[in-house]
Amino acid sequence: MQESIIQNWWNSFLQQVQEPERSVALKEASLAENLGDWTRLTTEAVVLTSESIGWEATARGHRLKRLPESASEYLALDAMAFPDRESCGEVAWPMPVAVFELENSPRDDRVAYSLWKVLCIRSPLRMVYAYRRNWDETRRLMNHLASEVVGSLSLHDRKKLDGITTVVTGSRGESETFPHGYFKLWLLDANLGKFERI
Repeated sequence: MQESIIQNWWNSFLQQVQEPERSVALKEASLAENLGDWTRLTTEAVVLTSESIGWEATARGHRLKRLPESASEYLALDAMAFPDRESCGEVAWPMPVAVFELENSPRDDRVAYSLWKVLCIRSPLRMVYAYRRNWDETRRLMNHLASEVVGSLSLHDRKKLDGITTVVTGSRGESETFPHGYFKLWLLDANLGKFERI
């Protein structure tokens, strides 16, 4: 079941970033390392992906009025998705089905903080998006996240992590293969304490 959730999400996300109005701008932002635009466009794709699979989403610039406290960001998280009303009725404070952090800092510890942040949240899907210039920087980041964040958890704490935790890395990529050359999906194996690329 977990694999179908993340595969459904990933396929929908790739469709959103391939929309012409986003794909050209995302490629340009990646190549120019314009991380403000990269984050804005990726956030927009995250919100649209959530909506395309039937969730209600909120993020900066995408205010949600469903909860009694209307806001763009909840719990200081960059984006959050909630089940549709058919799934949970008119519950005033539904639990999120997905939480997202979109981190464009070049500092690995800043991305580590974003990962730690989503790990502290009870949600079926936790995702961190991060930008790195190239494959070497991406590999270094993923090793850092596995050793410094996941590695700091006891096996007992890792086994208590319900749901799916992923990291999506974006980069300048292989310019001829957008979006697959630009975005990579990494899935946390809590038992092994490491991320596997899928």
